[in-house]
Amino acid sequence: MYIIAGLGNPEAKYDHTRHNIGFHAIDVLCDKYNIKLNKLKFKASYGDGTIGGEKVILAKPQTYMNLSGEAIRDMAAFYKVEPSDIIIIFDDVSLECGRMRIRPEGSAGGHNGIKSIIYQLNSDKFPRIKLGIGAPPHKDFDLADYVLGRFTADEIKILEPVLLDTADAVECIIKNGISKAMNKYNGKRE
Repeated sequence: MYIIAGLGNPEAKYDHTRHNIGFHAIDVLCDKYNIKLNKLKFKASYGDGTIGGEKVILAKPQTYMNLSGEAIRDMAAFYKVEPSDIIIIFDDVSLECGRMRIRPEGSAGGHNGIKSIIYQLNSDKFPRIKLGIGAPPHKDFDLADYVLGRFTADEIKILEPVLLDTADAVECIIKNGISKAMNKYNGKRE
């Protein structure tokens, strides 16, 4: 079994913000694999189904970004899922808009949601899919304002195919392993 979680903030005011691209990726996975997020437990909205012949849980933590690890920890403990079978999808300002980078493990890289997950799981050995949202327009631009801002129409056009690729990348990780997914999707740009 796999847990696939997209990071974001609950509440309608955060819909379609850069920081919520992980939630958008989960929406695409739900549509593609006909999985409904119809359960609310473990501080998460989640649903279960099958991807690549494996049972999966798709989840959106409802704790706000900085406490995402609480939801992931609780789900992993209940379902007895190891960190290596937890795939986290989140925004990355160090990647230009339209880029995806898959990693098998690693540091938080300054991302508070990932910091929380590493802390709560006591491990950084979980696969992650970073979705590029680009950097703020200039160095004096407030990072929090930028990530909580909405995508432009041009960015949305760039990101739509990347979100579809993200769903394919999740299936590739499950069926073929993370190395094959990294070889196929890292650096790809629409």
